[in-house]
Amino acid sequence: MTTVLMVLGACLLALSVVVLRPVRASAHCDTMDGPAVQDGMRALETGRPGHALKWVGPEQENELREIFDLARTARAQGEEAREVADRWFLENLVRTHRAGEGAPYTGLKPSGAPLAEKVVAADRCVYTGTLEPLAGLVPEEQVPELEQRLAAVLARKTYDVDDLEAGRAYVEAYVRFFKLAEGEEHEDHHAHTAHRH
Repeated sequence: MTTVLMVLGACLLALSVVVLRPVRASAHCDTMDGPAVQDGMRALETGRPGHALKWVGPEQENELREIFDLARTARAQGEEAREVADRWFLENLVRTHRAGEGAPYTGLKPSGAPLAEKVVAADRCVYTGTLEPLAGLVPEEQVPELEQRLAAVLARKTYDVDDLEAGRAYVEAYVRFFKLAEGEEHEDHHAHTAHRH
């Protein structure tokens, strides 16, 4: 009985760590509601891979393009094949995007997965074109840099979907804005500084 209770306790502890752990900025792209997945679905629906390819670097482009072509072909084989093909393409899109950032891929999180308040606010900033949603959530000294980064995102927001260079410039600006807004860049800087000391 004691062994059973210990195992149950360990399982509950592990579950609480998973459920209660803070959602980091980097997790934003691996949710079904995230921008990479939404662009991946747009690519599948329209047949224009540029929507998705902008999320990966040139070195992963051919691999993802092949998967895209196969997924588009498979989608025509019925509803079940379409679901499998879509999921396969989206998982590969997010996996290669995360690899390009040097981050692990742990699978796609479902629609409605909880996001940190800063993530939601940063998304609103891009949508509204103002830093107002982040007011009170970021250190005051970061506001000028965040304003510059948001301006860079907005300046690159309208581009030809078939112009991968322009699309990737938008994604790069978007990721830079998000990393600072979420505090990831600040944490990375302190980690590197501590490592040097």
